Amino acid sequence: MAARSPWRAKVLTLLIELFPGPLAASLVGDALRTGLWSLEAIDMRRFGIGRHRAVDDTPAGGGAGMVLRADVVARAIDAARAEGADLPLIALTPRGEVLTQATVRELAAGPGVLLLAGRFEGVDQRVIEVLQAREISIGDYVLAGGDLAAMVLIEAAVRLLPGVIGKAASLTEESFEAGLLEYPQFTRPRDWEGRTIPEVLLSGDHARIAAWRRTEAERITRERRPDLWARRKGS
Repeated sequence: MAARSPWRAKVLTLLIELFPGPLAASLVGDALRTGLWSLEAIDMRRFGIGRHRAVDDTPAGGGAGMVLRADVVARAIDAARAEGADLPLIALTPRGEVLTQATVRELAAGPGVLLLAGRFEGVDQRVIEVLQAREISIGDYVLAGGDLAAMVLIEAAVRLLPGVIGKAASLTEESFEAGLLEYPQFTRPRDWEGRTIPEVLLSGDHARIAAWRRTEAERITRERRPDLWARRKGS
């Protein structure tokens, strides 16, 4: 069987100095340095208009802020696709579909991602529609731009790549993998601040431990994320 090609992340940004940032640290950074995945930050200002490389203009219809021009962004995307035509185009926007672990698994199984990290008031909608970008949000809040959202998506996907995380069980037992939040974790010391590790976790009985963890995961999901619990029970 042929070796898998490195997973690729290309990010279209106005702030290339932000990358790799935290993506260069810990296991994800180790995987970057050993070639399990690659990262390219592409400066959209290279494709700007005129002597000053303008990338934005005022919103049609009026309003505060500036909007990234469709022609500028499209040129940047075309350049990125010249050596990455197989990468799905994703625009990080607050109105996109909410990023889930299922989506992360889907993206990690592919060749990589081409991410559009907008700034200001966002990107001209026409470029999203014409170039068929998939819009993804990392949550119901607004950031100053899409760069941090791009990093979140990349890290979530990279840690699922073969060889990045040592033990496969570490991935299959995490929050969201089975539609549940993760059970509580404990380690030494056995007694701390008047609280002890649950006795079942010290029993050595793997079946009882597994049952306890399952019960706790279900309890926490019901209490803290009734939306997740409802979707799980409805599936």
